[in-house]
Amino acid sequence: MSSVGAGFRLVRAGWVLVREGVVAALPGDELFGLPKLGWRMARLLTRRRALAYERGDRLAKAVVRLGPSYVKLGQFLATRPDVVGNDIALDLAMLQDKMQTFPQAEAIAASLGRKVGELYASFGEAVAAASIAQVHIAETLQDGVGSRVAVKVIRPGVRRRFFRDLESYFLAARLQEKYIPSSRRLRPVEVTQTLAQTTKIEMDLRLEAAALSELGENTKDDPGFRVPSVDWERTGRDVLTMEWVDGIKLNDIAGLAAAGHDLKAIAVNLVQSFLRHTLRDGFFHADMHPGNLFVEPDGTIVAVDLGIAGRLGKKERRFLAEILYGFITRDYLRVAEVHFEAGYVPRQHNVAAFGQAIRAIGEPIHDQPAETISMAKLLALLFEVTDLFDMATRSELVLLQKTMVVVEGVARTLDPAFNMWKTSEPVVGGWISGNLGPRALLADARDGASALLALARQAPDLAARTERLSREIDLMAEHGLRFDERTARAIGKAEARHTRSGRMALWVIAVTLVYIAWKLL
Repeated sequence: MSSVGAGFRLVRAGWVLVREGVVAALPGDELFGLPKLGWRMARLLTRRRALAYERGDRLAKAVVRLGPSYVKLGQFLATRPDVVGNDIALDLAMLQDKMQTFPQAEAIAASLGRKVGELYASFGEAVAAASIAQVHIAETLQDGVGSRVAVKVIRPGVRRRFFRDLESYFLAARLQEKYIPSSRRLRPVEVTQTLAQTTKIEMDLRLEAAALSELGENTKDDPGFRVPSVDWERTGRDVLTMEWVDGIKLNDIAGLAAAGHDLKAIAVNLVQSFLRHTLRDGFFHADMHPGNLFVEPDGTIVAVDLGIAGRLGKKERRFLAEILYGFITRDYLRVAEVHFEAGYVPRQHNVAAFGQAIRAIGEPIHDQPAETISMAKLLALLFEVTDLFDMATRSELVLLQKTMVVVEGVARTLDPAFNMWKTSEPVVGGWISGNLGPRALLADARDGASALLALARQAPDLAARTERLSREIDLMAEHGLRFDERTARAIGKAEARHTRSGRMALWVIAVTLVYIAWKLL
């Protein structure tokens, strides 16, 4: 029955998007067949007053009607321009996550097991309220000394509502993979699973606290960048207490200039800090819009709201550094080889042909002034070209590219003549010399020796497992692969249930659409 409910919720969401003019605002002139007919019907069913708004405004109104779960979905899809396209991703990035406030005392007491008055010397009203949580200003006492803190509290009931709506997201993703073969490269179900996992993490404030702590340790010796400290005694699953930040938001350009800050220096500091976290640590703040960045009186940038963070393994970091260095040196064949070495492009494709496609991206860049070249746009074009060579979507690299778009955009707001390449060179060049040169070979040799030593310690266990596996393979070759009766029965039930529920959901959607069309006639 959950598929039936998911089907109803999916139809309702589609109806709201149609009525608010979101579907009609999509480019449909090049469609044909049933999609073209559906787009034309959507234009006819759009509210008249919705036609007066731009696409971004229509999208915002639709999301408000659908509720906080869809705000979070929109924000997540804004980080996936490979899935929704660059234009729609920009519209989604402009969604304002502002909701009504809620009483917080019960939520804090339930999470921390103590009353608000026992935890805080004073507790103020909410200063911001979003779809998942709201933030209060409060004060704590430690050895008679008062400290101002920010208290983030999860919205009651938000988990239940989000995971109920998540069923309809999965249904839409499965239908897309089944009936739109061209979308399978983008892995819609996997994207939805990533959304589910990301939101689970974001709804457990202990994990956000841990991310703040990790980024704080990574950046403790970095010049001009930090994150607020966490008050672990007053932090739980639904409550996060951290240091209150006194500073000017990065979107207040006039305020920063009036305070005497060097805007160009802040832009350089922001980009170099982001690249340092990405390449050196493999862990970066993935929601660095200007509302989450403050500048303290001494010019230090403080980043807050670490609900979304990105990670890159050593392999991905080497890949990123080598392709950037390859574009700088115009070694396009090497950029292509890196894609094949990393296993991102299938082997059946020709390396030289892929290098030619890379050259089509890189050569126009060298004819432009450095301050007009966008590193984020370069990566976006690279992802577009890789589509021609069947490169599967890498979610961690797409998240990095989207974050780089935001960071570079903030930097150019501070300094319109900002030179991304010159600013990046010290960080990228330093990382390359330390990780792709002789020192890197020594480090790899040391890691390899450690891996061999660990393998040698496991040799007796591996030998025993190999012997057991050999016996089982011999038995399988002689008697064939067999399931026990309980396993076979469970597989049959699961398959029957999946087929039945899927058909029922499709029938519900079809009947609902017929009913809506009949009511409109």
